[in-house]
Amino acid sequence: MKRTHLIFLLLSVLNLGCFGRFTMTEREIREHYAGRPLKPTFYTIDTDTSRLFVAATGADTLPPLLLIHGAPGAWYGYIRMLDDTLLSKQYHVISVDRPGYHKSRISGPWRKRRKQYTLGWQANTIAQALRLNHSGKPATVLGRSYGAPVAARLAADYPAQISQLFLVSPAIDPDAEKFYWFSTWGKFPLIQAFLPKFLNIATHEKFTHADELRKLLPSWSQIQAPVTVMQGGRDWIINACNFDFAKCVLDGKPANFIFLPEAGHLITNSHAELVRSLLLTPSAGTAAPTSAN
Repeated sequence: MKRTHLIFLLLSVLNLGCFGRFTMTEREIREHYAGRPLKPTFYTIDTDTSRLFVAATGADTLPPLLLIHGAPGAWYGYIRMLDDTLLSKQYHVISVDRPGYHKSRISGPWRKRRKQYTLGWQANTIAQALRLNHSGKPATVLGRSYGAPVAARLAADYPAQISQLFLVSPAIDPDAEKFYWFSTWGKFPLIQAFLPKFLNIATHEKFTHADELRKLLPSWSQIQAPVTVMQGGRDWIINACNFDFAKCVLDGKPANFIFLPEAGHLITNSHAELVRSLLLTPSAGTAAPTSAN
């Protein structure tokens, strides 16, 4: 019994991507925004196959900044960026719950067919959030961890709508998927019955991720927007070889590669000032390759 409890704990803490240590209840969200002058506006976008939940700050007449979280995760993983008054003066900041996570849902015949939960489908679904913007300008898209390949697929599929692409701690190398000794336990129905839904979706995503990344390979050549790739040297979740992989698939494209030797996985939090400065710099992806501390 103790071993089973340990497995549940490890699955909850370590099994996937951004591992969900940063979670917020509805009460915590209300308390966070109590008294704050800048509060997000919440939207729900319904399609035949999904219900997409979105939080946004900044005027919808400003260029969009679309934020895509990892696995598991939610819109509030980017709460610092939504709260950033400098960003909200330059961008319409849009943070989504990826389909299946938090308040976003897979609808219709897709609901019980998670095997159809592909990078292409996610990108197409999340692209609907750009309908909330009325600037007529292309978007800057930032994807973190497992959200990075979704962001890349979106940039490849909608080149006219994307002006810049940021891949932060990206899980993009199909040959570098990281598993733990207990990872396969999350596939057992008995264990899944005791785990929250978002962890079960994240488990499914993990075990299909390498195949999805192989399907993504032809799409890298279709990306037209300048790209900035950021990787931490102490990221124990995403192997640094993903950084080298990015250099290979983006060879010949306008790209900026930033390696942070002392950084861990959550670069958007630990190096928030650096990320902000890059976002506030027009065409940041065209800068020369960079290494930073």
